[in-house]
Amino acid sequence: MKPILIAHRGASGYLPEHTLPAVVAAHVMGADYIEQDIVLSRDGIPLVLHDIYLETTTDVAVKFPGRNRSDGRFYAIDFDLDEIKSLSVHERVDGSGTAVFGSRFPVVDMALRIPTLAEEITLINGLNHSRSRSAGYYIELKAPALHRAAGLDIATITLELLEGAGLNTPNAPAFLQCFDPATLRQLKTELATPLPLIQLIADNAWGEVPGIDFQAMQSDRGLAEIADYADGIGPWIPQLFEPDGTTPGELVQNAHHHGLLVHTYTLRADNLEAGFQTFDALQEGVFIRAGVDGAFSDFSDLTRRFIDGMDR
Repeated sequence: MKPILIAHRGASGYLPEHTLPAVVAAHVMGADYIEQDIVLSRDGIPLVLHDIYLETTTDVAVKFPGRNRSDGRFYAIDFDLDEIKSLSVHERVDGSGTAVFGSRFPVVDMALRIPTLAEEITLINGLNHSRSRSAGYYIELKAPALHRAAGLDIATITLELLEGAGLNTPNAPAFLQCFDPATLRQLKTELATPLPLIQLIADNAWGEVPGIDFQAMQSDRGLAEIADYADGIGPWIPQLFEPDGTTPGELVQNAHHHGLLVHTYTLRADNLEAGFQTFDALQEGVFIRAGVDGAFSDFSDLTRRFIDGMDR
């Protein structure tokens, strides 16, 4: 069975990430699943937004000067939906306002908006109907602890929306993923979702979830513990390989031993992982030599072509 292609934030290699045009492009490029990173607005609406703050991909600092917190950042959870919808989305920039990926879509105002999860579901359902093909949903719950501190349960709120959309069923074309194992356990036990759950694996240096040892998760014992509450893991590409960067390690094999899927992130043609000289070489390393079950790609067209050309 060939691995699945997950469009990372839509067709983010070509259009501003997590915008509706990027979703349409990813669908046309043949993605099996399209990713939705979920952050809540102050009034508890699930937004499709990668960061918990707004200034890296919107004009929030211009529209709402002074609404930043003491760390200088403009957090989505401090804004109501109507305020969020007034913002214009642009290509991702760094702290100085420079494009993170210089060869991608220019940093210009196209009057693009942050979509809600409900809007994106409507769009993908419509495309599945009009294009007679099925693309699924790959949903990440961002920063559950931040939302809890604001009195909002991101897992419950998101699952209620999916339930209303008919997507919280055993056969629904959807995955749920999170870095926080406690949230995945909540989804499996307290909320009893039938959807497959994926434990994302960060590098410990990122400080993604305080107190969680992601290195230990990759051990045999760690994978066995994950298998108690999740259906797969989502490792960072370098975690698939030995220190030389290109020789596959044992993570995929060990995960499969515990019955876990492996969906890795992120394939970028314009930002290759160390040791790989071409995008096809990287994809060959990930899909064929490492043997993952799926991967997130910024360039769905290129990854679709590679997967379709595989023998397995």
